[in-house]
Amino acid sequence: MLAQQILMVLGALALAGVVQVQGGLGPHNVYELSGQAANKPRFSTDVATDKYTPPEEMDPQFWYDLANEEINKRLALPQPDKRKAKNVILFLGDGMPLTTVTAARILKGQRQGKTGEESSLSFEKFPHTALSRTYCSNAQVPDSACTATAYLCGVKTNIINIGVSAAVNFNNCTASQDPNNRLTSIAEWAQNAGKSTGIVTTTTLTHASPSGAYAKTANRMWECDTDVTSYGVDASTCIDMATQLVTQTPGKNFDIMFGGGMGKFLPKTIKDSHGNAGERSDGVNLLSKWQSQHKGGVLVSNRKQLLNVNVSAVGNIIGLFESQLMKFHRDADAAYQPTLSELTEVTIKKLSQNENGYFAFIEGGLIDYGNHYTQAGYALDEALEFEKAIQLARDITDIEDTLIVVTADHGHAVSIAGYPGRGTNIVGINQHDTDLNGVRYSVLNYAAGPNQYLDENGQRIPLDGLVGDDDSITPSYIPKEQGVHSGEDVGIWASGPQSHLLSGVMQQSTIPHIMAYASCIGSGQTLCDNTT
Repeated sequence: MLAQQILMVLGALALAGVVQVQGGLGPHNVYELSGQAANKPRFSTDVATDKYTPPEEMDPQFWYDLANEEINKRLALPQPDKRKAKNVILFLGDGMPLTTVTAARILKGQRQGKTGEESSLSFEKFPHTALSRTYCSNAQVPDSACTATAYLCGVKTNIINIGVSAAVNFNNCTASQDPNNRLTSIAEWAQNAGKSTGIVTTTTLTHASPSGAYAKTANRMWECDTDVTSYGVDASTCIDMATQLVTQTPGKNFDIMFGGGMGKFLPKTIKDSHGNAGERSDGVNLLSKWQSQHKGGVLVSNRKQLLNVNVSAVGNIIGLFESQLMKFHRDADAAYQPTLSELTEVTIKKLSQNENGYFAFIEGGLIDYGNHYTQAGYALDEALEFEKAIQLARDITDIEDTLIVVTADHGHAVSIAGYPGRGTNIVGINQHDTDLNGVRYSVLNYAAGPNQYLDENGQRIPLDGLVGDDDSITPSYIPKEQGVHSGEDVGIWASGPQSHLLSGVMQQSTIPHIMAYASCIGSGQTLCDNTT
């Protein structure tokens, strides 16, 4: 329950405005991400923009050209697949490095009574794999905002930006409003082709990853008007992300929107379905506005309501299952909060009604939070929920017309090391090695985090009884409040039409262009152009 207690504390801070005013306490402190926290007072709002952006990367065309080049290299090879993707599903494991994939695979096997190492996750059985280069225009190690812009809009941008080019600096409202700097996403490309679209996350609908499908902002923390104001920006000029989702293209056209974050859509004067006050200061009830725009639409806020929806009898569906983040799977009330698999099943059933096909973005967003809290057991459990949803999606869709792509936005600085024997508890202690002082250490370790397990002399203490449970704090080396992202390549796994194009090492920003190529949408080259 410790991880959920951390979430509750951060949630209380967010409701009080502290998170926004202080630059984002918790995993996503924008001043830390932008490099402004170094050598400055802890909660300074002094703005510095000293992360370098190569000038050529400020032009979106640079990334379009690079994607075209990477696609052409793959098209120059023998093409084993001529199938067009009617449907595309992008599964995103937020903060899911290859270490987490490996550890989750082992945990899956160990839960089945095996040694674990021989097991496989559902998506590891997909026929095609690749590596994604995750750096952003001004960041060697990225955040979930600039990466979402890459894998959903096909353009790399500066850290903290969403849906705008690298010509936009942090918190610069004016630059973010310049039409030349505003990007379109694969969700909008799909809508323009007459397809249905949906976004699903276990975080919030206004969190960085799903927002890449619809938002255009110079600060990922501008989730509601109160947030915009807290960063010294006029909320009437710079439109918050919740408002963009409900009132602007492509967000207002989404057939499905599932996640947490109900508070961002409601005024402070009323309580949401979960008993908490809204967060908006402008008095606007965006959910009422959404319902007025979608006469056949329905709003659901718990598992029972979701599973009772007859998708054939309703229009658009918005599901907001928590005031803020959804709860970790292992802490959630199973009768109240739907699983990612349940959200996935309803999404596919609804979107499949469109004969033109669909695009869906589905995120296992709390893998990242487990890794930030250096609670590896939580991260791995979320990864296993993620792989279950992927298996379900592959089972209920047709591999002949549905392309499924699985990837991560960035890694986390976690390692498996020290020669532990087969079957060693993946979240436990390595019984087969010690440090120089004869003290055993854990199988998993983070580079940075809140607990180094040291005595008063700075020496490591024995970990017996301290690690091994799913909610244990995994040891780290560098003392920080939270674990940090890592900059290595992340995996891509693909199955379905044109999945062979997802191979080798590619820029993260090429991913949506390949999905668009496969499904014949967007303004770039497509399979349909090359079909005689």
